[in-house]
Amino acid sequence: MRTKRLSLLPSAEHTLRELGTNIKLARKRRRLSEEQVAERGGIARSTLQLIEKGEPGVAMSSYLQVLFVLGLSNDLLKVAADDPLGRKLQDAELLNKKKKE
Repeated sequence: MRTKRLSLLPSAEHTLRELGTNIKLARKRRRLSEEQVAERGGIARSTLQLIEKGEPGVAMSSYLQVLFVLGLSNDLLKVAADDPLGRKLQDAELLNKKKKE
């Protein structure tokens, strides 16, 4: 049975690869083996290897488990916390509403 490979934009693939590299470096800085992180995170070692390669088919929960083991799970909360584009769009909409009033 063939598994479907997610088709991502090149920039998204690059981002996932970079995330995987960052996770691998964080693990190595802590002098933890693949086995230790996988066991503590309740995932297979092969899943950790896929995470560290930036494979797109790995469940977000597995990424979170690894980040938790590394003490980095709060970093995930920073995603989209500061949204300059969203704020600009919202401000533009608010300014347009004022013109109509």
